[in-house]
Amino acid sequence: MHERSSVRELADILREELNRYPPGGKLPSSRALVEHHHVSPVTVSRALARLAAEGLVVTRPGAGAFRAAARPTAPPAGDTSWQEVTLSADAQAELVPRSVDASAVLVTLAAPPPGVVEFNGGYLHPSLQPEQAMGAALARAGRRPGAWGRPPAEGLPELREWFARSVGDRCTAAEVLVTAGGQSALTTAVRALAPPGAPVLVESPTYPGMLAIARAAGLRPVPVPVDSDGVRPDLLAAAFRATGARVFVCQPLFQNPTGAVLSPDRRPQVLRIAREAGAFVVEDDFARRLVHEDAGPLPAPLAADDPDGVVVHVSSLTKAASASLRVGMLAARGPVLERLRAIHVVDTFFVPRPLQEAALELVGSAAWSRHLRALAGALRTRRDTMAAALRRELPELAVPHLPAGGHHLWIRLPDGADEPAVVSAALRAGVAVAPGRAYFSAEAPAGRLRLSFAAVAGPAEIDEGVRRLRTACDEALLPPGGG
Repeated sequence: MHERSSVRELADILREELNRYPPGGKLPSSRALVEHHHVSPVTVSRALARLAAEGLVVTRPGAGAFRAAARPTAPPAGDTSWQEVTLSADAQAELVPRSVDASAVLVTLAAPPPGVVEFNGGYLHPSLQPEQAMGAALARAGRRPGAWGRPPAEGLPELREWFARSVGDRCTAAEVLVTAGGQSALTTAVRALAPPGAPVLVESPTYPGMLAIARAAGLRPVPVPVDSDGVRPDLLAAAFRATGARVFVCQPLFQNPTGAVLSPDRRPQVLRIAREAGAFVVEDDFARRLVHEDAGPLPAPLAADDPDGVVVHVSSLTKAASASLRVGMLAARGPVLERLRAIHVVDTFFVPRPLQEAALELVGSAAWSRHLRALAGALRTRRDTMAAALRRELPELAVPHLPAGGHHLWIRLPDGADEPAVVSAALRAGVAVAPGRAYFSAEAPAGRLRLSFAAVAGPAEIDEGVRRLRTACDEALLPPGGG
């Protein structure tokens, strides 16, 4: 059972048992709860913290947990209907109304119900995270002199230097900004480079979080198709000519969701096309540390081949470590760097220094390189397990590309399949999947699913999830009148 499921279940039990105690009455000790419910001390602590957050329990260090006093009657709800008029009037005043829709992003952030296999996850399962190394790094960071002081707005110099080396010889620490993860870096880049109402070119399909960023900023995402070799240069050039866009956002390495790698012959073409259009390329290098064991040498970032400041480079430690290690970076060259810095400072001031210090401790330790090697092997095993299970259980679902990096497979449904019906049937069967429609900024050419193999406990859970998906497809793909 996942730890979060144990916490949820214990909290539900304790919530029901609270009526046994008068207000102010003491609950059983943590040790008694551990023994009675056969859970870990951490689970008890987190369950009590959840009830405390709900105002049902009061915890007193050294004394225990007590039932909280009855809460006063809630005041009558206010009338917020006026906001509909205000928000709609604001939207009508804009050239492109902002659509702040986080639903597609929440698919990969929200935990599914207990017992559901998490094929929709966007982060590593705890068993794949370097939890001990991160804990040790955080402890060491907390003892550093000045660890709780205010950091430079651009980030710690040593961390900026480390990120710069990961980009290539052309990049210097002075050209790097430390950000609160990759999503924050992408948001800063897009807001800095494109004014509201402007078009922004995106790969098709692409990461839903990128589409959400663009639409929330009042931009018009324009799709440029991707094939097995990455974005198509001919269509990219045509899109620049047709729209006058000045920004193209791409993932050249293990593209999300297709897993494609931009081919060597297309790399210089993309840079040349953008340069001729007077446009920036925002390179989201999110998967470089999610390489699989059999990948072979990786191509350098696009930014490594760019002397003219065309590329704004984004990367992060989050995907390869933990969703809560929200430390990423922006790298840029030329006058645009000052604009990026200004927006970054206005939005966040700075990334908390203890988190930066912990990140610096982590990447500088021998445990980090060991973790990346182990992760590469584990991701390869999980990818192969999922691919084999799909071939065995669901041969009618096409797997166009087996990636050598990333944490998911991009699946094509049979022609005519009802994608929402498959997604709903899957959840009823006990497996959560990410619908493909959210990855397209325009009409989707076919039904798709994105299946993550990194957010589950291991190969056995992958096999079970695919078996459940078989059950869902038997229900959702049944021909009319069939039975």
